Amino acid sequence: MSTHIIEIPHKPRLVPFEPDQVFFEPGALHYPLGQELLARFKAKGTPIQMTTSHNQVRGIPGETEVEQYRNAKRTLVVGVRKTLKFDTSKPSAEYAIPLSTGCMGHCHYCYLQTTLGAKPYIRAYVNIDEILAQAGEYIAERTPQITRFEAACTSDPVGIEHITGNLKRCIEYIGQQKYGRLRFVTKFAHVEPLLDAQHNGHTRFRFSINADYVIKNFEPATSTFLERIEAAGKVARAGYPLGFIIAPLYRFDGWQDGYRDLLERLAHMLPDDAKQNVTFELIQHRYTKTAKAVIEKRYPKTKLEMNEENRQYKWGRYGRGKYVYKKEAAAELEETLHHLLDLYFPTAKIEYFT
Repeated sequence: MSTHIIEIPHKPRLVPFEPDQVFFEPGALHYPLGQELLARFKAKGTPIQMTTSHNQVRGIPGETEVEQYRNAKRTLVVGVRKTLKFDTSKPSAEYAIPLSTGCMGHCHYCYLQTTLGAKPYIRAYVNIDEILAQAGEYIAERTPQITRFEAACTSDPVGIEHITGNLKRCIEYIGQQKYGRLRFVTKFAHVEPLLDAQHNGHTRFRFSINADYVIKNFEPATSTFLERIEAAGKVARAGYPLGFIIAPLYRFDGWQDGYRDLLERLAHMLPDDAKQNVTFELIQHRYTKTAKAVIEKRYPKTKLEMNEENRQYKWGRYGRGKYVYKKEAAAELEETLHHLLDLYFPTAKIEYFT
């Protein structure tokens, strides 16, 4: 087993997100959390505007589309989740539970680039009790089967947890449900508000990790690898089941050594007891033609390789598809990652490769 560990240069610690401006939907003020957030941002002196709907948000500054996009990423919209029908979330869970939408990170490859289209601002939902009650109905419908909920399909809820507290409420609600389980993934290390939550082992707390090359080049405005692993240690000591998503698996020059180094450092830094029940999810890089056009417009200097000649088209739901690695390249990624995980995490569960 190799003992060579690449040193990562120290970077200033990422501070928790605070929006540059906040929009409130009128309905949000009918809920206690909406009133709390209004008082919070008034006390901070954050610019506040009212909007009839998040679709009517106007006045985000910027002379170019790129500037407006970046400023939108610094904007929070506080509103009500009107649609309480949850989307499915295969393969990680039965349902996606909507606590928030959008993310303050700037990951070049992120599917939210196109999912959120021209509305990349962050939305926080204040009708959390209604959302959790709907989750309870889904659990009741499937009892005695376990119903899993994914809380990070359209956002990184940890990124605004210090503002809303919604994720802790959700964790503690699911912790009381015999047949309910919660999952979410984050690239942020600001986990302190969640460490004392009464989760009862019903929430799997996952971190998105990657080779240093990917984090350095494609994941601006997120916590560093070292910060994420430090946070994972805190989460493990708080008794949460722990998991990691390695995504996107990306073939760069030297990718085999890069992913070996990643898992070697992870195994070295995690507490021993955290390794016993750990899970991994493996997702290869993919993109659509629409996403490619958006990414190249918003991040014109990106090094992200999106050459259709090196990819194959994989059909998905609703007659739409995306470009993934060709079969031989994907198989090599899968075989390499399985080998490395067997080497460094022999008791881990690999939930899927896709």
